[in-house]
Amino acid sequence: MGYETLIIEREAPVGIIKLNRPPVNPLSVKLYHELYDAVCEFENDDAIGAIIITGNGDKAFAAGLDIKDVMGKSAVETLDFLWTAPRKAFDKLTGIAKPTIAAVFGLALGGGCEVALCCDLRIASEDAVIGLPEIGLGIMPGSGATQRLPRLIGVAKAKEMIYTGDNINAAEAYRIGLVNKVVPKDKLMEEAMAMAKKLASKPKAAFALIKSCIDNGLNMNLASGLTMEMDSFSIAFTSEDGREGINAFVEKRKPNYKGK
Repeated sequence: MGYETLIIEREAPVGIIKLNRPPVNPLSVKLYHELYDAVCEFENDDAIGAIIITGNGDKAFAAGLDIKDVMGKSAVETLDFLWTAPRKAFDKLTGIAKPTIAAVFGLALGGGCEVALCCDLRIASEDAVIGLPEIGLGIMPGSGATQRLPRLIGVAKAKEMIYTGDNINAAEAYRIGLVNKVVPKDKLMEEAMAMAKKLASKPKAAFALIKSCIDNGLNMNLASGLTMEMDSFSIAFTSEDGREGINAFVEKRKPNYKGK
């Protein structure tokens, strides 16, 4: 399908979504809706095993919400926007069984930071500037940062970023665990593609179960999480790919996974 606010590329087994509202790619209502559609499109494409999200241009991954889209709304109208635009898109992005990578460069502020937080992994270029500046506007993050960021980097650091509204650079983001890797800007997509292809090569059933256990286990007590892991292991172990992986190990050959 055609998109107005995104650029969609396929380099199988990797699907690439570029936020496309240059120069700084603000997040509009239409972009959120199209992001949902694009993730669904890749979710249903068996040729795509991993997804990269990045920005178009060279200034910004995404500079945050396009405030013009929500100015003047009542509390009820604002809540409706949050449910039907960012919440719908981000729930789909976080819930997809396929691995997702944010390739972050330039500005990743507010909603832009929240897009990156929805991905499984984050690779940043050396020029990346990441922050949640909402407090300086008299508001607060509304698309997941108060919940996802503490789970990722710990409560104290998350509070510092959100309370102060101060930006951090790529080196600090790596130090606190917000990004997985920092690379030169001209190597960003190369590194993201290499990681995406590596993850896409993994057995799909086992990967989906691992992702579900980690993400859902964060919201469970330890005993419940351990039970979920055991149940998931039994499914992975007896899957077609699980049998193939074990047999290949015993027979000292490369496994031929079929995604089942």
